Amino acid sequence: MLDETYEVTRTDEEWRAMLTPEQYRVMRDHGTERPGSCALLQEKRSGTFACVGCGQKLFSADTKFESGTGWPSYGAPVEGSVGITEDRTYGMVRTEVHCARCGSHLGHVFPDGPPPTGLRYCINGVALEFEPES
Repeated sequence: MLDETYEVTRTDEEWRAMLTPEQYRVMRDHGTERPGSCALLQEKRSGTFACVGCGQKLFSADTKFESGTGWPSYGAPVEGSVGITEDRTYGMVRTEVHCARCGSHLGHVFPDGPPPTGLRYCINGVALEFEPES
């Protein structure tokens, strides 16, 4: 079945074929990777973090900061690149972040980030690919 609400749509079989099992669990089943398990936590170069599912540019490295949470954190997304929805799973109310182009689950946003936005986009690294600035 195709999700026709996004510019990039794929069948469940297509998603499973293109993503690793961990990426599928996080991006399509709204899972969470283990804190501290992502190599992108240490990424310090200039560039852009894009969606593994569709290549949409999501976060500039300029907005990345060390939150101490164990997940890559950003102060703001690239304008228009993400969508948000209310997440009431696990007895909590959180704000889920998803790719605006393909709908893949990325993580959550919290109001405890640094200035100027005061936001912390806490993103699963397996949903991201880093594109260094050339």
